[in-house]
Amino acid sequence: MHTFLKFRYFFCLVFLFSCADQPKKETEDETVENTGIVSEENVKKTILFFGDSLTAGYGIEVEEAFPALIQNRLDSLNLDYVTINSGLSGETTSGGLNRLNWVLNQEVAIFVLELGANDGLRGIPLEKTRENLQAIITLVEKKDPAIKIVLAGMQIPPNMGAEYTTGFRKIFPELAKENEIPLIPFLLEGVAGIPELNLEDGIHPTAKGHQIVMENVWQVLEEVVR
Repeated sequence: MHTFLKFRYFFCLVFLFSCADQPKKETEDETVENTGIVSEENVKKTILFFGDSLTAGYGIEVEEAFPALIQNRLDSLNLDYVTINSGLSGETTSGGLNRLNWVLNQEVAIFVLELGANDGLRGIPLEKTRENLQAIITLVEKKDPAIKIVLAGMQIPPNMGAEYTTGFRKIFPELAKENEIPLIPFLLEGVAGIPELNLEDGIHPTAKGHQIVMENVWQVLEEVVR
């Protein structure tokens, strides 16, 4: 009889401990679930800067180039975006179109298109430049209609003649209007033609010049990210 009572006592203890453990298991599961939800909410959206040496930051440190400066501005405002610098020195609109699919193998929220300067400097036919830029815009929209596209306007020196120079400048506002996308009127506004803000080649901005370029970009991008 004594043994039987001891067995019953032991069984009750085991039962009580089993019941006590159950809520803890549920709490742990809930914690894991909640952690997952918070993690998803904290995923930063991507701003992809797709361009040439002006975007890449030719001749300066990459952290001094305007895409990195935009990242600093975003961080200072606690905006959940991460910038990717996809600038490639010497890139033309044709080259950009060729590598676009590879670049878009990632989730992108905002696509900043900065190409065309090298086309102009090489005298590539205006219609070809326009065609390539439009093709890039179309492919980005096809990849994901939710991607917001921003087009950077560009101008070139008058070396190629007035007709070509004027026609080149008009490409960007016309494309922006036709596609209903925001336009940075002239990426190098306040920098182009000012020796102290450019490297010795007179084309690429210095680190100080990139600070001005960043403000040119931010004037348009600010409304897009908010």
